[in-house]
Amino acid sequence: MIKVAAGIIESENRILIARRKEGKHLAGLWEFPGGKIAIGETPEFCLKRELYEELGVDVMVGKFFMENICKYAEKTVQLKSYKCKIISGDIALKDHDKMEWVAISNISNFNFAPADIPFVTALVNEDKFNRKV
Repeated sequence: MIKVAAGIIESENRILIARRKEGKHLAGLWEFPGGKIAIGETPEFCLKRELYEELGVDVMVGKFFMENICKYAEKTVQLKSYKCKIISGDIALKDHDKMEWVAISNISNFNFAPADIPFVTALVNEDKFNRKV
């Protein structure tokens, strides 16, 4: 099983999503950026490292959001997500060909990688609940 950490990066009531570029597994699909957790790494440290490597930003990793296990034909991925905020740096895409800051009310309009879909559903449900309270 491949262990991966993903950042739910928030700013001004929007979430950062990124599209996987050509040549990558699941190219053209949207995801919450992050990457593989190295042996001996915590998911939080992995996120700080991966988001710096992939996007050129330093983040504050906040609370755990949720986990999903996704079985693809060739591999199984355990994806842990955390809420994050950018604390420094300007975004420069390296592993993605596009990024968007999206309102949660519009996030369902994007075609996400299967492992990320449960996070989209949870974010939409959380947003609906918070608007009712």
